[in-house]
Amino acid sequence: MDIYEKVTQTVVDLLEQGVKPWTQPWSGGAGAIRPLRHNHQGYRGINVLILWATAQEAGYASPYWMTYRQASELGGQVRKGEHSTQVVYYGSMVKEDQEADKDERGHKLVRFLRTFNVFNADQIDRLPQPYYAKAAQPQSVAERIPELDAFAQATRADIREGGGRAFYRIDEDFIQMPDFRAFADAEVFYATRAHELVHWTRHPSRLDRDMGRKRWGDEGYAAEELVAELGAAFLGAELGLRPDHINDHAAYIGSWLKVLRDDRRFIFSAAAKAQEAADYLMACQEGAKAKVAGRSQ
Repeated sequence: MDIYEKVTQTVVDLLEQGVKPWTQPWSGGAGAIRPLRHNHQGYRGINVLILWATAQEAGYASPYWMTYRQASELGGQVRKGEHSTQVVYYGSMVKEDQEADKDERGHKLVRFLRTFNVFNADQIDRLPQPYYAKAAQPQSVAERIPELDAFAQATRADIREGGGRAFYRIDEDFIQMPDFRAFADAEVFYATRAHELVHWTRHPSRLDRDMGRKRWGDEGYAAEELVAELGAAFLGAELGLRPDHINDHAAYIGSWLKVLRDDRRFIFSAAAKAQEAADYLMACQEGAKAKVAGRSQ
Protein backbone atom coordinates (compact mmCIF):
# COMPACT_ATOMS: atom_id res chain seq x y z
CA MET A 1 0.00 0.00 0.00
CA ASP A 2 1.17 3.54 -0.76
CA ILE A 3 2.90 4.88 2.38
CA TYR A 4 1.03 8.20 2.20
CA GLU A 5 -2.29 6.39 1.97
CA LYS A 6 -1.34 3.98 4.77
CA VAL A 7 -0.25 6.62 7.27
CA THR A 8 -3.13 8.93 6.46
CA GLN A 9 -5.65 6.12 6.86
CA THR A 10 -4.19 5.21 10.25
CA VAL A 11 -4.61 8.80 11.46
CA VAL A 12 -8.10 9.05 9.97
CA ASP A 13 -9.19 5.79 11.63
CA LEU A 14 -7.97 6.99 15.04
CA LEU A 15 -9.55 10.44 14.68
CA GLU A 16 -12.84 8.82 13.70
CA GLN A 17 -12.67 6.97 17.02
CA GLY A 18 -12.10 10.27 18.80
CA VAL A 19 -8.45 9.42 19.49
CA LYS A 20 -5.66 11.82 18.60
CA PRO A 21 -2.57 9.66 17.96
CA TRP A 22 -0.19 12.28 19.31
CA THR A 23 -1.81 12.62 22.75
CA GLN A 24 -0.91 9.39 24.58
CA PRO A 25 1.98 7.59 22.87
CA TRP A 26 2.69 5.14 25.67
CA SER A 27 1.23 2.41 27.82
CA GLY A 28 -0.04 3.03 31.32
CA GLY A 29 0.19 6.82 31.38
CA ALA A 30 3.96 7.29 31.62
CA GLY A 31 5.54 10.58 30.61
CA ALA A 32 6.02 11.84 27.09
CA ILE A 33 8.67 9.85 25.26
CA ARG A 34 10.24 10.76 21.95
CA PRO A 35 10.69 7.65 19.77
CA LEU A 36 14.38 6.71 19.71
CA ARG A 37 16.57 4.73 17.33
CA HIS A 38 18.81 1.88 18.46
CA ASN A 39 21.67 4.40 18.78
CA HIS A 40 19.59 6.66 21.10
CA GLN A 41 19.03 9.31 18.42
CA GLY A 42 15.47 10.59 18.13
CA TYR A 43 13.12 10.06 15.21
CA ARG A 44 11.69 13.20 13.61
CA GLY A 45 8.63 14.54 11.82
CA ILE A 46 6.12 12.08 10.45
CA ASN A 47 8.05 9.13 11.88
CA VAL A 48 7.33 10.40 15.41
CA LEU A 49 3.62 10.39 14.65
CA ILE A 50 3.76 6.95 12.98
CA LEU A 51 5.55 5.39 15.95
CA TRP A 52 3.42 7.13 18.56
CA ALA A 53 0.25 5.89 16.84
CA THR A 54 1.62 2.34 16.71
CA ALA A 55 2.74 2.46 20.35
CA GLN A 56 -0.65 3.70 21.43
CA GLU A 57 -2.51 1.00 19.52
CA ALA A 58 -0.21 -1.87 20.57
CA GLY A 59 0.50 -0.69 24.12
CA TYR A 60 4.30 -0.50 23.74
CA ALA A 61 6.05 1.28 26.62
CA SER A 62 9.65 1.35 25.36
CA PRO A 63 10.63 4.40 23.27
CA TYR A 64 13.18 2.36 21.24
CA TRP A 65 12.59 1.19 17.67
CA MET A 66 15.07 -0.66 15.43
CA THR A 67 15.40 -2.86 12.36
CA TYR A 68 15.71 -6.64 12.60
CA ARG A 69 19.43 -6.36 11.80
CA GLN A 70 20.06 -3.66 14.39
CA ALA A 71 18.32 -5.80 17.02
CA SER A 72 20.53 -8.76 16.11
CA GLU A 73 23.68 -6.63 16.34
CA LEU A 74 22.64 -5.70 19.90
CA GLY A 75 22.20 -9.38 20.77
CA GLY A 76 18.42 -9.29 20.55
CA GLN A 77 15.93 -11.54 18.79
CA VAL A 78 12.62 -10.36 17.38
CA ARG A 79 9.93 -12.69 18.70
CA LYS A 80 8.30 -15.01 16.20
CA GLY A 81 5.05 -13.65 14.82
CA GLU A 82 5.75 -10.01 15.64
CA HIS A 83 4.78 -7.46 12.97
CA SER A 84 7.06 -4.59 12.00
CA THR A 85 6.12 -0.92 11.63
CA GLN A 86 6.96 0.93 8.43
CA VAL A 87 8.75 4.27 8.77
CA VAL A 88 10.07 6.58 6.07
CA TYR A 89 13.32 8.15 4.96
CA TYR A 90 13.54 11.28 2.82
CA GLY A 91 16.55 11.77 0.57
CA SER A 92 17.75 13.29 -2.69
CA MET A 93 20.19 12.40 -5.43
CA VAL A 94 21.81 14.20 -8.35
CA LYS A 95 20.17 13.30 -11.64
CA GLU A 96 19.98 14.71 -15.14
CA ASP A 97 16.30 15.59 -15.10
CA GLN A 98 14.81 18.81 -16.43
CA GLU A 99 12.08 18.66 -13.80
CA ALA A 100 14.46 18.20 -10.87
CA ASP A 101 15.10 20.90 -8.27
CA LYS A 102 18.55 22.47 -8.18
CA ASP A 103 20.81 22.81 -5.16
CA GLU A 104 23.00 25.82 -4.39
CA ARG A 105 25.67 24.53 -6.79
CA GLY A 106 23.25 24.18 -9.66
CA HIS A 107 23.14 20.37 -9.50
CA LYS A 108 19.78 18.87 -10.40
CA LEU A 109 18.27 17.00 -7.48
CA VAL A 110 15.57 14.35 -7.46
CA ARG A 111 13.92 13.91 -4.08
CA PHE A 112 12.72 10.49 -3.00
CA LEU A 113 10.99 8.74 -0.13
CA ARG A 114 11.93 5.24 0.98
CA THR A 115 10.44 3.02 3.63
CA PHE A 116 11.99 0.58 6.07
CA ASN A 117 10.63 -1.66 8.79
CA VAL A 118 11.31 -1.37 12.51
CA PHE A 119 10.29 -3.19 15.68
CA ASN A 120 9.69 -1.81 19.13
CA ALA A 121 12.00 -3.08 21.88
CA ASP A 122 8.94 -4.62 23.54
CA GLN A 123 8.76 -6.99 20.55
CA ILE A 124 12.38 -8.11 20.97
CA ASP A 125 13.96 -10.49 23.49
CA ARG A 126 17.49 -10.33 24.95
CA LEU A 127 18.21 -6.65 24.30
CA PRO A 128 20.35 -4.83 26.90
CA GLN A 129 18.14 -3.81 29.82
CA PRO A 130 18.15 -0.02 29.19
CA TYR A 131 16.12 -0.56 26.01
CA TYR A 132 13.25 -1.84 28.13
CA ALA A 133 13.34 0.95 30.70
CA LYS A 134 9.97 2.49 31.48
CA ALA A 135 9.48 6.20 31.96
CA ALA A 136 8.62 7.32 35.47
CA GLN A 137 5.00 8.14 36.24
CA PRO A 138 4.64 11.93 36.01
CA GLN A 139 3.50 13.76 39.10
CA SER A 140 1.14 16.72 39.18
CA VAL A 141 3.12 19.92 39.81
CA ALA A 142 1.46 22.92 41.43
CA GLU A 143 4.27 25.49 41.28
CA ARG A 144 5.93 27.15 38.31
CA ILE A 145 8.85 25.31 36.76
CA PRO A 146 11.86 27.67 36.36
CA GLU A 147 13.46 25.68 33.53
CA LEU A 148 10.30 25.87 31.42
CA ASP A 149 9.86 29.58 32.11
CA ALA A 150 13.47 30.07 31.03
CA PHE A 151 12.72 28.13 27.83
CA ALA A 152 9.94 30.57 26.92
CA GLN A 153 12.03 33.61 27.86
CA ALA A 154 14.83 32.46 25.56
CA THR A 155 12.48 32.67 22.56
CA ARG A 156 11.99 36.41 23.29
CA ALA A 157 8.29 36.00 22.48
CA ASP A 158 5.93 38.65 23.89
CA ILE A 159 3.91 36.51 26.33
CA ARG A 160 1.23 38.16 28.43
CA GLU A 161 -0.68 36.52 31.28
CA GLY A 162 -4.21 37.37 32.34
CA GLY A 163 -7.76 37.02 31.09
CA GLY A 164 -9.67 33.87 30.30
CA ARG A 165 -8.29 32.74 26.92
CA ALA A 166 -5.06 31.38 25.42
CA PHE A 167 -4.27 32.61 21.90
CA TYR A 168 -1.63 34.04 19.58
CA ARG A 169 -2.43 37.31 17.81
CA ILE A 170 -0.33 37.54 14.67
CA ASP A 171 -1.12 41.16 13.74
CA GLU A 172 0.28 42.43 17.06
CA ASP A 173 2.68 39.47 17.47
CA PHE A 174 1.95 38.48 21.06
CA ILE A 175 0.79 35.43 22.99
CA GLN A 176 -1.97 35.78 25.57
CA MET A 177 -2.18 33.21 28.38
CA PRO A 178 -4.63 32.99 31.28
CA ASP A 179 -3.10 33.45 34.71
CA PHE A 180 -0.97 30.50 35.83
CA ARG A 181 -3.32 29.81 38.77
CA ALA A 182 -6.25 29.35 36.40
CA PHE A 183 -4.83 26.00 35.19
CA ALA A 184 -5.40 22.61 36.80
CA ASP A 185 -1.66 22.14 37.29
CA ALA A 186 1.63 23.46 36.01
CA GLU A 187 1.96 21.03 33.12
CA VAL A 188 -1.41 22.07 31.68
CA PHE A 189 -0.13 25.65 31.65
CA TYR A 190 3.21 24.80 30.03
CA ALA A 191 1.70 22.45 27.43
CA THR A 192 -0.82 25.13 26.46
CA ARG A 193 1.95 27.72 26.20
CA ALA A 194 3.98 25.37 24.02
CA HIS A 195 0.97 25.13 21.70
CA GLU A 196 0.80 28.94 21.44
CA LEU A 197 4.58 29.19 20.93
CA VAL A 198 4.25 26.93 17.89
CA HIS A 199 1.62 29.34 16.53
CA TRP A 200 4.07 32.19 17.25
CA THR A 201 6.62 30.65 14.86
CA ARG A 202 4.25 31.20 11.91
CA HIS A 203 4.90 34.98 11.91
CA PRO A 204 6.44 36.32 8.63
CA SER A 205 9.58 37.36 10.52
CA ARG A 206 10.13 33.74 11.64
CA LEU A 207 8.99 30.69 9.65
CA ASP A 208 6.36 32.57 7.60
CA ARG A 209 4.01 29.58 7.71
CA ASP A 210 0.78 29.91 5.75
CA MET A 211 -1.68 27.03 5.92
CA GLY A 212 -4.25 28.81 3.76
CA ARG A 213 -6.36 30.35 6.51
CA LYS A 214 -8.84 32.93 5.21
CA ARG A 215 -11.18 33.20 8.18
CA TRP A 216 -11.71 31.80 11.67
CA GLY A 217 -12.80 28.15 11.63
CA ASP A 218 -12.04 27.36 7.97
CA GLU A 219 -9.87 24.46 6.77
CA GLY A 220 -6.72 26.60 6.81
CA TYR A 221 -7.43 27.52 10.42
CA ALA A 222 -7.89 23.86 11.36
CA ALA A 223 -4.70 22.97 9.46
CA GLU A 224 -2.69 25.49 11.49
CA GLU A 225 -4.21 24.08 14.68
CA LEU A 226 -3.06 20.60 13.65
CA VAL A 227 0.49 21.91 13.11
CA ALA A 228 0.34 23.56 16.55
CA GLU A 229 -0.91 20.36 18.22
CA LEU A 230 1.79 18.23 16.59
CA GLY A 231 4.48 20.83 17.26
CA ALA A 232 3.48 21.09 20.92
CA ALA A 233 3.53 17.29 21.19
CA PHE A 234 7.02 17.13 19.62
CA LEU A 235 8.19 19.94 21.91
CA GLY A 236 6.58 18.27 24.91
CA ALA A 237 8.54 15.10 24.19
CA GLU A 238 11.73 17.17 24.40
CA LEU A 239 10.70 19.04 27.55
CA GLY A 240 9.01 16.16 29.39
CA LEU A 241 5.47 17.54 29.19
CA ARG A 242 2.43 15.29 29.18
CA PRO A 243 0.80 15.66 25.74
CA ASP A 244 -2.51 14.44 27.13
CA HIS A 245 -2.68 17.86 28.78
CA ILE A 246 -2.55 19.76 25.50
CA ASN A 247 -5.91 21.50 25.02
CA ASP A 248 -8.49 19.23 23.42
CA HIS A 249 -9.44 20.89 20.14
CA ALA A 250 -12.15 18.34 19.42
CA ALA A 251 -14.04 20.89 17.33
CA TYR A 252 -11.31 20.68 14.71
CA ILE A 253 -11.43 16.91 14.24
CA GLY A 254 -14.12 17.12 11.56
CA SER A 255 -12.07 19.68 9.63
CA TRP A 256 -8.92 17.62 10.02
CA LEU A 257 -10.70 14.55 8.67
CA LYS A 258 -11.87 16.49 5.61
CA VAL A 259 -8.39 17.81 4.85
CA LEU A 260 -6.81 14.38 5.38
CA ARG A 261 -9.33 12.67 3.12
CA ASP A 262 -8.85 15.29 0.39
CA ASP A 263 -5.04 15.20 0.50
CA ARG A 264 -3.27 11.98 1.47
CA ARG A 265 0.05 13.85 1.85
CA PHE A 266 -1.26 16.54 4.17
CA ILE A 267 -0.32 14.79 7.42
CA PHE A 268 3.27 14.46 6.17
CA SER A 269 3.38 18.19 5.39
CA ALA A 270 1.81 19.10 8.75
CA ALA A 271 4.28 16.91 10.64
CA ALA A 272 7.22 18.45 8.74
CA LYS A 273 6.03 21.98 9.54
CA ALA A 274 5.47 21.00 13.18
CA GLN A 275 9.00 19.60 13.41
CA GLU A 276 10.35 22.79 11.83
CA ALA A 277 8.52 24.85 14.47
CA ALA A 278 9.82 22.70 17.32
CA ASP A 279 13.35 22.93 15.90
CA TYR A 280 13.05 26.73 15.68
CA LEU A 281 12.01 27.00 19.34
CA MET A 282 14.78 24.64 20.45
CA ALA A 283 17.31 26.66 18.42
CA CYS A 284 16.30 29.78 20.38
CA GLN A 285 17.69 28.07 23.47
CA GLU A 286 21.09 27.66 21.84
CA GLY A 287 21.07 31.33 20.88
CA ALA A 288 20.33 32.31 24.46
CA LYS A 289 23.17 30.13 25.75
CA ALA A 290 25.58 31.68 23.24
CA LYS A 291 24.67 35.20 24.39
CA VAL A 292 25.21 34.28 28.04
CA ALA A 293 28.56 32.71 27.18
CA GLY A 294 29.56 35.87 25.29
CA ARG A 295 28.74 38.14 28.22
CA SER A 296 30.76 35.99 30.60
CA GLN A 297 33.96 36.19 28.55
